[in-house]
Amino acid sequence: MRSFLLKSVLTLLLFSVHPYGNGQSQPLSLYRDTAFWQEFHEVYPVDPTSPTSNEVRSIAVDQKGRVWIAAAAGMFVKKEGQSAWIPLPTDTGNGPAFTVALDTQNTAWFGTWEGVYRVTKDQLERIPGVEAPISVLCLTQAGIVAIGPKGMWRFDGQRFVKRPVEIPRSVRDAVTDADENLWLSTDVGLYCINKVEKTRIFRNTNELLSGYIKGSALDTQQHLWAGGLGGVSLLQKGKKVRTITPANGLPTVYVTCVKAAPDGTMWVGTEKGVVRYYRDGTHSLRFTRRWLLDDHVVDMDFDQNGNAWIATKKGVSAIKRKKMTLAQKNDYFHEVLLQRHIRAPWIAGQCRLEKAGDLSTWHPEDDDNDGEYTGNYLAMECFRYAATQSPDAKANAKKAFDFLKLLQEVTGTEGFFARTIVPTDWKYELHDENRTFTPPQLADELVKEPRFKPVEVRWRKSNDGQWLWKGDTSSDEMCGHMFGYYFYYELVADEAEKAVVRKHVARIVDYLIKHNYNFVDIDGKATRWSVWSPDQLNRDPEWAPDKNQNSMELLGFLKLAHHMTRDEKYQREYLRLIEKEHYLENMAQVVHQNPAWFIYFDVVLQAYIYPILLKCEKDPKRLAFYQKHMDEWFEKRKGDHNPLINFIYCYSRNKKVELAHSVDFLVDTPLDLIDWPIDHTQREDLKIVRTPVLEDQQVNILQPASLRMTVRWDKNPWTAAGGDPHREREPVFWQLPYWMGRYLGMIR
Repeated sequence: MRSFLLKSVLTLLLFSVHPYGNGQSQPLSLYRDTAFWQEFHEVYPVDPTSPTSNEVRSIAVDQKGRVWIAAAAGMFVKKEGQSAWIPLPTDTGNGPAFTVALDTQNTAWFGTWEGVYRVTKDQLERIPGVEAPISVLCLTQAGIVAIGPKGMWRFDGQRFVKRPVEIPRSVRDAVTDADENLWLSTDVGLYCINKVEKTRIFRNTNELLSGYIKGSALDTQQHLWAGGLGGVSLLQKGKKVRTITPANGLPTVYVTCVKAAPDGTMWVGTEKGVVRYYRDGTHSLRFTRRWLLDDHVVDMDFDQNGNAWIATKKGVSAIKRKKMTLAQKNDYFHEVLLQRHIRAPWIAGQCRLEKAGDLSTWHPEDDDNDGEYTGNYLAMECFRYAATQSPDAKANAKKAFDFLKLLQEVTGTEGFFARTIVPTDWKYELHDENRTFTPPQLADELVKEPRFKPVEVRWRKSNDGQWLWKGDTSSDEMCGHMFGYYFYYELVADEAEKAVVRKHVARIVDYLIKHNYNFVDIDGKATRWSVWSPDQLNRDPEWAPDKNQNSMELLGFLKLAHHMTRDEKYQREYLRLIEKEHYLENMAQVVHQNPAWFIYFDVVLQAYIYPILLKCEKDPKRLAFYQKHMDEWFEKRKGDHNPLINFIYCYSRNKKVELAHSVDFLVDTPLDLIDWPIDHTQREDLKIVRTPVLEDQQVNILQPASLRMTVRWDKNPWTAAGGDPHREREPVFWQLPYWMGRYLGMIR
């Protein structure tokens, strides 16, 4: 499934493919940063203080940018550039309104519980002649037609005059075609009334998917799209020529409305979002709170700029668009990063929203992986500096490195470092506060997880009294640190700074060597996850799931220490683990991991280590092993379309591959970084599967970035459901691959 954004960028990509003399095209290796349409979502609830007042039934946008809605709470208008809805009260009170339509003079008409109203020169007037209620209004060549449970009327210029036609009481929508036929969508079929008011009824299954029709619209070829229970039936000259069902991208069989956009795109509203069908045959979905106030779409209209205004059960959503380049998108994300995602002393991380989805209520939040993700941020600033020579990027990279170095210093140990730190006067809730385990609780935990380590004191005060630091540091923290240190050393640090990095990395690796390659916490015991010792990996069966992965990691740590320091003790240990403890043979099995033990997070940790092994290894035989290993690994990961993995591969192997998929992701990523809940399990157009991660519920078709939970690369991109609207993710997940692409010369 491709989004409109992906359609746009792929068009650009096609023009970037370079033809060669043999008449064939090569895979894309360069993307020139050209403006694309960036979609974004704005919300307009009718009454934020009263959820029951927000049910909107019909919407229309006039040429002045005014948005008119018929809602359960009455008639409203919103002027261009304003966010508040202005009620249009009547003398009899604000009963429900059901429909709104615009005539050729840009006049708004409303069908309500008590009849028809018209707004002329900002004055509301009631038009006589109908029997209320009026649920459908339609502009025809002969004028406005009003329809309700008690019949159909046509406006004669002064009043409504009833028409002598037999129609159902359950008319839901009406549209006219080029031949002046009036098509009525009803609960009992599709009614076609011609200009001499003769009626033809469509309801049989050879004519429609079902007789329950909620809305219809005409495309540029005058096909009638009739949507209702079952999907959409396309009719041409009264004959069904095609159907659209979940097999064609509908998230549900419950279609609620159909509208044609000015560019010819057909928008199909459902009870699970809205699907856009483009003229080139592709389609895209917009659903969840990221894109809609509510997934139950009721009606749609479009403004002069091509923005979509969508009426839902909980208010109005506007899916807007603006021209943007990747460089401009990075500038936007960088501003968000500095505004809400850098906390003292220079930690790049997510933030907490006190009120779900409300960015005005944000505050900083500690996280177990602050070290790892600041390592990602460090790498991002390194690539930004290498690509632009920006002093700001260099300064930020140094501040990120200094924080990671501080994580070791605050522990007061020879080489152990903390997960994260917060000031001692931290006023927000801490994750994993200190606790105690009773003997029964400990026994219970040990039976559930034999490798369980009871950590009662997770937070400790630094010796200088400034910080609280969190222990029990994990292996992913170590990998993330080393990833950042490598690129800081290679791309940014001057000679004096390199000396500091060398000493810091050596201190950590020396600490590992001293403790037989386990990361020993202040309690004198290895942390729960940071175990690299051959005694555990090779000789303890409970560590079989981590044997291959952790062997690879430790080889990377030792290789980096040797690369930086040229101290032969690291090379000796590296070779001992390979020759005596078979760590290279262990690593060889990474690409053949038992499915019971495969987690997507490990893929990212492996990605952190590959650049170190491939760029620092000088022995031709071992280098060939690493190259072949990464090639096999990458073949298994291509289908993830992960730009970070793609660019790390390109960097490590000196290749330029998978650029189209990487750019697709960069273009399609929403500007909204709130981790809105995404639940694909409710969709009928996807299947729920157990691959590639056996333990997780996943979708069978990889969803574009715009339809996923907000990304952190430790998360499985195939995940079926998840998200937390109380959290905004840091944009480094996007910026790091973007700047890698810039540095590699693949994005210009």
